[in-house]
Amino acid sequence: MPDHQPQSTRALLRIPLFRLLAINLAIGACAAALLVGGLLWLNPRHLRELIFADRAPGVALLLLLASFLITFGSAAMGSAIMAQGAQGGHQQGWRPRLATRHAGIDAAHTHALRYAPGRMAPTLLL
Repeated sequence: MPDHQPQSTRALLRIPLFRLLAINLAIGACAAALLVGGLLWLNPRHLRELIFADRAPGVALLLLLASFLITFGSAAMGSAIMAQGAQGGHQQGWRPRLATRHAGIDAAHTHALRYAPGRMAPTLLL
């Protein structure tokens, strides 16, 4: 019977994707905690008074914090994943590629088509 040891947290943090997700989840959790604290401090529409007037204010606070944690944690993790494609320090806009080999267009003509000053993008006429 093979001896399997469960991976520890340190071993999981060595995986770059898991580390990226954990860091961004922590950033989202901090943002959620700051927002819930700010809502309680500012007391919009007497929210703090409504929560603490209840018999069990911890349940309302837990539900509010959990919903903000899920929202901001997943938004931070998702934006970190989507930003992985922009590793060069700048992000280029999407540009359609022209099929130069099959259409018989040479590279100079393709460059002139692509970078002509004041040229509008081609439109489809249906």
